Amino acid sequence: MVGSVRIVGAGLIGTSIGLALSAKNIPVEMVDIDPASQALAQDLTGGVRIANPDLIIVATPLKALSVVIEEQYALNPNSTFMDVTSVKTEPIAVVEASKLPLRQFIPTHPMAGREVGGAHSARADLFLSRSWIITPTAQSDPAALAMVGELITSLGATAVELEPGAHDAAVAQISHLPQIVASLLASSLHGAPEQWLELAGAGLRDTTRIAHSDANLWKEIIASNADQIKGLLLNLHSDLEKMIASLNDQEKIAAMINRGRDGRALIPGKHGGKAREYTFVPIVIDDKPGQLGAIFNECAAMSVNVEDLTIEHSPGQLNALITVALSDDDAIKLSNHLSAIGWNVHPIRK
Repeated sequence: MVGSVRIVGAGLIGTSIGLALSAKNIPVEMVDIDPASQALAQDLTGGVRIANPDLIIVATPLKALSVVIEEQYALNPNSTFMDVTSVKTEPIAVVEASKLPLRQFIPTHPMAGREVGGAHSARADLFLSRSWIITPTAQSDPAALAMVGELITSLGATAVELEPGAHDAAVAQISHLPQIVASLLASSLHGAPEQWLELAGAGLRDTTRIAHSDANLWKEIIASNADQIKGLLLNLHSDLEKMIASLNDQEKIAAMINRGRDGRALIPGKHGGKAREYTFVPIVIDDKPGQLGAIFNECAAMSVNVEDLTIEHSPGQLNALITVALSDDDAIKLSNHLSAIGWNVHPIRK
């Protein structure tokens, strides 16, 4: 396992890695061009100074990669380097043009993040049960690759190897396009009357959640992967034109909605593999302290595993609707139990 790590870039990803490693008593030094960010990240991770790190993780924006690589390699010519940028073809080209031998550089991309950035948003558990993509080159040193793979596993993530071009195509589909769509959808809300927006429910909030993301980060990601993104946007444009042309044809509308539902079902479940089908138990509770905790106590008493939970409650409303997602057997067990002891349980649904 890696003995010591220097992380250059005290943002969300870099500081989260630092927190996770320091929790495992691995010496971590946080470095950032912004003194305030560096100071916060250093305080969060233990404030260690390292002279000759085994591994240097470059967690800066892509535009800073070249400068950081040259500076850090001059100081640490024997260290292994890895990056965590959101595209992989361009960083490899940057390293090929630098003094850093490509054998000492392992390109990676953790498939984890939040819609809020910075060291203050970092979490040591950010990478748990997440995929972490590695795109090694033919020149990658096996020992360096093994070190990076062990680090990824130690953070609770699963290492997945891809060819750099395949990586960039994949993230364009599953990450970059959703960000663009969420941002454009949220942008369409400008000019809407305030009283309309007050009616917004979970659907709008869910589909625009990532629109809160950092524009400076995303302008770079999108521009660096423009070739892959363009084709996806053209396909989306075509689908929008089809929807516009079908607004008076209910059957065509239904077909497009069904295609979207089928596409959604292709996304694996939270632990990978085929997405699970949950059964939902609706429970109406009084708006008073302790109700939600009491439900979870009953779940624990019945040894049922809650997979998800939603709460619908309007200001001033005297009650709320709690919907608990469980396996089919657990849903029946919990519904029968709560009903028997007096909870206001409604018929379960798929």
